[in-house]
Amino acid sequence: MTSTIRTAINRVVFLQASVLFGVLLCWRTAYADPVLVDAEWLSKRLDDPSVVLVDMAADGTQYQRFHLPGAVYLPYQALVQRRRDGVMLRVGDERLLKILGALGIRADSHVVVYDDIGGLQAGRLLWELERIGHRRVSVLDGGLVQWILDGRKVVATPVRPTPVNYVRAHTGGRDNEASLEAVKAGDDGHKPVLLDVRSKEEYQGDPKSKQRSGHIPGATWWPWDQSVDFDNGFRLKSPEALEKSLATVGVVDKQQPIITYCRTGHRASQSYFTLRRLGYDKVRVYDGSMVEYERDRLAPLKLGLTP
Repeated sequence: MTSTIRTAINRVVFLQASVLFGVLLCWRTAYADPVLVDAEWLSKRLDDPSVVLVDMAADGTQYQRFHLPGAVYLPYQALVQRRRDGVMLRVGDERLLKILGALGIRADSHVVVYDDIGGLQAGRLLWELERIGHRRVSVLDGGLVQWILDGRKVVATPVRPTPVNYVRAHTGGRDNEASLEAVKAGDDGHKPVLLDVRSKEEYQGDPKSKQRSGHIPGATWWPWDQSVDFDNGFRLKSPEALEKSLATVGVVDKQQPIITYCRTGHRASQSYFTLRRLGYDKVRVYDGSMVEYERDRLAPLKLGLTP
């Protein structure tokens, strides 16, 4: 084979590889939807049939009064169930898929979820969808509060979605759920960062309390609500401010395994969403959180404000 022919063949192979790479890059980009979107972004896509807007306002009657145009309503309580011992956990996957289908959500839908309390409700659905491998999900920054402050349109007519059959993708979702055993034993021999996102009073515990209280030994206190700028439309604080706050408690490596917990997994889901928005890739939620942990009499607890 002459050098000229060999050069021509190599050039063709290179071009084919370049085209394939471009196709793959475009495919990945098409599904690289941001974890957080703002009102301006959403306002341009309200008529996009691929977007399913989900309202998770804390008060169910709020949706009846007014909500974003086209939004379907999902109460937080639909995503959790109580065990016989009182521990609140997520619903099973079969139940979750039925909920998604009832809302008109398909596996290729871009789900945009919002609430009226700084992502406290919306973060839960984002966590669930990422767990089952749903690729396209975003939280609306500031939710209903910022939308109204911007003077944007709201409606009162409830949306009755057309049910669909949600078919879960064969590809796996994120490994974003931590068990009691994982919290106590660490992560593959490497102790994860434990973030307790409850209130100061809950974290330090009450030595006079008859019940077990305090925090998991080694857990750092980083309350969920300090991530929200309540004076600025209930939006998340800037990435710079959040990363500076996390650095003060030693969280700087975005590849470091992190487990968030609170009392029932509710607030921990909002912190999960916050960390995901910042680019932290190995975040998990301890869904059972302190309600489950405190019931294990062999699980140690620590009082005070030090990890």
